[in-house]
This record gives sequence, C-alpha cells and structure tokens, in this order.
Amino acid sequence: MSDWTTEATDVIERTVAMVRDRTVEPAQAITRVIVYGLLAALIALPAVVLLTIGAFRGLVLLEQGYIWAAWVTLGGIFVIAGWFSWTKRNP
Repeated sequence: MSDWTTEATDVIERTVAMVRDRTVEPAQAITRVIVYGLLAALIALPAVVLLTIGAFRGLVLLEQGYIWAAWVTLGGIFVIAGWFSWTKRNP
C-alpha cells in the first residue's frame, strides 16, 4: 500500500507547478519585453535626436554656412526616408 501523504504532496506540487507555468511564465515574458523595449526607446530616441543635430551642424559646415541648404538637404533625407517607410507599410 502506498503512502497517501506522499501522493497528496506530489499532486499539490504538480498542480502548483502547472499553475505557475500558465501564469507566471507568460507574465515574466511580457514584462521582459516591456522593460527592454522601454530601455531601448529611452536610449535610441536621444541618440537619434543628437545624431540629427550633429548632421545638421555638419551640413552647415559642409555647405559653408548656408543654413537653408542644410535644411533642404536634411529635409530631403527625411522625406525620402518617410516615402520609403510609407511604401513598406501594410494597410
């Protein structure tokens, strides 16, 4: 005859493990995606802004002080990038 206390303990342990697998694991995965995504956004956004400012300053120096030419060049780059992104969208 088997020991009913050991069997009961095993059933409880399996049940708790099953509930944990169905609840905690997906929540941890979602939380990990949110945290890493937020961290990437907080690092990437200032980097893009600073690179844009640096590119504008470099264009002003390259185009010998003609600020309007730097605006047109940088604006053209952004328009072309936006047009390319628009063509790749899924309606």
